[in-house]
Amino acid sequence: MKKRIVIALGGNALGNTLPEQKVAVKSTAKAIVDLIEAGNEVIVAHGNGPQVGMIQKAMTALHKLEPEKYVLCPLSVCVAMSQGYIGHDLQNALREELQKRGIKKSVTTVLTQVEVSTMDPAFEHPTKPIGAYVTGEEARRLKEERGFSFAEDAGRGVRRVVPSPKPLSIVELDSIRGMVEEGQVVIACGGGGIPVVRRGENEYEGVEAIIDKDFASCTLAKEIGADYLIILTAVEKVAVNFGKPDQRWLDSMTSKEARRYMEEGQFAPGSMLPKVMAALEFAESGAGRTSLITLLEKAKEGIEGKTGTLIGG
Repeated sequence: MKKRIVIALGGNALGNTLPEQKVAVKSTAKAIVDLIEAGNEVIVAHGNGPQVGMIQKAMTALHKLEPEKYVLCPLSVCVAMSQGYIGHDLQNALREELQKRGIKKSVTTVLTQVEVSTMDPAFEHPTKPIGAYVTGEEARRLKEERGFSFAEDAGRGVRRVVPSPKPLSIVELDSIRGMVEEGQVVIACGGGGIPVVRRGENEYEGVEAIIDKDFASCTLAKEIGADYLIILTAVEKVAVNFGKPDQRWLDSMTSKEARRYMEEGQFAPGSMLPKVMAALEFAESGAGRTSLITLLEKAKEGIEGKTGTLIGG
């Protein structure tokens, strides 16, 4: 039976540089088209960690060379740029793979804005590292001139940190839904979406923030009426007691079990925890909704119940 699926691609599905990305998207496209070939509707979301950092560093370097001519590029604009160039490679790879298999479908990247709230506590406590390492003097100057926040990054130096607010809604939802219902493959919410706040009835303004791509994918999946949210990661299944002698891989988790494991601190905050939280939020958002956490190349088998970790509501 046909399923509507939102896939959240991690950085390992896209590579870290421009040449790596062109290679990575070809294998990524094969795994996604496997699901399409099985008769499913697929909407693709993705991260942008290496890509947005590269863009932000380049734009900052340009500003340093000619500060009077080039203003510092807003982070929301850097996210928009990353959506464009990731989408360019990904949609071409998907179209090529579809054509190889004789599947006639359009592939479209939607420049996607995601609404957040100025009242989100994340704006008072920025934690997401972004951009290049800076000297103490540069950090002081940028804090005074731009109001930026900085923090030590794992003992490797000082980097800018930005808020990571929770997504409220997908601004371009109607466009995305219309394309999906026409049978198109849609790439949306790249990098968690361009973070915007509502300034008037019909006015949005970009803000300095990075939205977690798993939570943005969850919001998209809920709003688009998906049956499955597939969150792709570097392991085939979620584990408890990870890395310990009594490590145990999980085929499935109920909501109750997932909450208990989170309370026990089983999932690392910077890696598996947000994935489990987003998966749980989607699974609990409506009857018949299921989340799957697994490897990219195992996505089709996971939907068939052969592998991965399923989280049910």
